Amino acid sequence: MITTFYAGLLAILFFVLSMRVVAVRGRVSLGDGGDEVVLRRMRGHANFAEYVPFILLMMALLEYGHAPRWQLHAMGITLVVARLLHGIALSFTPKWRFGRFYGALLTLVLLTTCGVLCTWRGTLVLGIL
Repeated sequence: MITTFYAGLLAILFFVLSMRVVAVRGRVSLGDGGDEVVLRRMRGHANFAEYVPFILLMMALLEYGHAPRWQLHAMGITLVVARLLHGIALSFTPKWRFGRFYGALLTLVLLTTCGVLCTWRGTLVLGIL
């Protein structure tokens, strides 16, 4: 149930990012309309939707495969911090480079780490190694 806890926290953050987009949607009729604020909020929301579900899925698979609790918590905390940094940088500030860079970096490191761990555990189950 570790992944469930982090999925819940991230769902709340996704809701906040969603409401930030809804709040400015009336400025344009379709897309971002060339409005930088609308574009930043849309991208913060969309970027979250592009990465978080897949990472949570891999975390759930690792949890199902009995990955160590500390490992799952490390991944969950990293994902929450990464998405907070990135979400704040894109949706709440005009140019917070630190948050955007390190949020994206942590997300990509976590994506790679989860991918490697899933592949490694899969090779053990399949008897490849």
